[in-house]
Amino acid sequence: MAKKPQLTAAAVPTTASVHRPTASRGVMVASYLLMLGALMLVMWEHLLPGLICVCIGFLATRWFARALAAGLRRIPALNQRGDGWAGVLAVVLVLVGPIALITLLLSQAREYIVDAPDQYRELLDYTARTILELRSKLPPEIAAYLPEGAAEIQRVIANYLRAQAGSLAMAGRAWLHGLLFSYVGLIVGSLAAVAAAPLRRLPLAEQLHQRVETFGEAFGQIVAAQFWIAAFNTLLTAIFLLFLMPLWGAHLPYTPALITLTFLAGLVPIVGNLVCNSVITLVGLSVSPITALACLVFLIVIHKAEYVINAKVVGARTQMSVWELLAVMFVAEAVFGPAGLVAAPLYYAYLKKELQAAALV
Repeated sequence: MAKKPQLTAAAVPTTASVHRPTASRGVMVASYLLMLGALMLVMWEHLLPGLICVCIGFLATRWFARALAAGLRRIPALNQRGDGWAGVLAVVLVLVGPIALITLLLSQAREYIVDAPDQYRELLDYTARTILELRSKLPPEIAAYLPEGAAEIQRVIANYLRAQAGSLAMAGRAWLHGLLFSYVGLIVGSLAAVAAAPLRRLPLAEQLHQRVETFGEAFGQIVAAQFWIAAFNTLLTAIFLLFLMPLWGAHLPYTPALITLTFLAGLVPIVGNLVCNSVITLVGLSVSPITALACLVFLIVIHKAEYVINAKVVGARTQMSVWELLAVMFVAEAVFGPAGLVAAPLYYAYLKKELQAAALV
């Protein structure tokens, strides 16, 4: 009896090898409704990090599998089974890589964690001196509302944290859930990338597969566009930190690390830029309040320009006009908040691909 062909991640079956049954109009409509319901559920239940990580895990595993398979085929002992090993190694890289990176960062940050109490006291003393200087310069009726020293500042901070304990606990749980969903998304995406494709799909499964394929194509285009956006933001930040700030007489510490962080964080749409902006502003505060204010103003301008930059670059990659993508981004942010701003280019790129495939636009 002839053996069935083995399917691996590096040898994904082509569309010609999969039987595609003809779907009725009702099946097509059902697939569109299921896809719409799934995408809206992602937004309503705050599962967007998980969805993005599913796509990242899938694309990264496929890329690693192809690269590893090409290398393993050159080894005579693994020539026949190189594709299978490539898929396994790709999954291991995608799943273990983030854990190894976090472990490395925590090991490098151990000194900062140990020194955190001293840094907190220095920051408290610096804040107290700044407030005391303000008290001496402001009118007495306004200065009366400012704390008198470090002890009172500490009491104000403690009271605020005590009042916000519930909100902080909810925020902490939300971050933990987000990290959990993100890692689960990596697992799902990487395993889906190496799963063997069936030789026959039923009509609804085939239509859903086409919907997911189209969504994956849109995500790939968005990722390519986001790379150029991150590179552009990094260029502007490097000019600001390396040239404009020294001309002004201010030098931020850890400038190379901040520029690298700008590029890596910029690969995450919108949210990455917000995180990076916060870090740069805090580093500027360690120099002086004026420096921090200058960094904040510059980064706010960059963040607002992100709308136009994102719409321009993503629109060029996905054949969308700048005005329509800007409109979608503003509406999505108004409805879903920052998550809507992140999802808007991806969802709209997918919608437009489906409409183009149906010859409606």
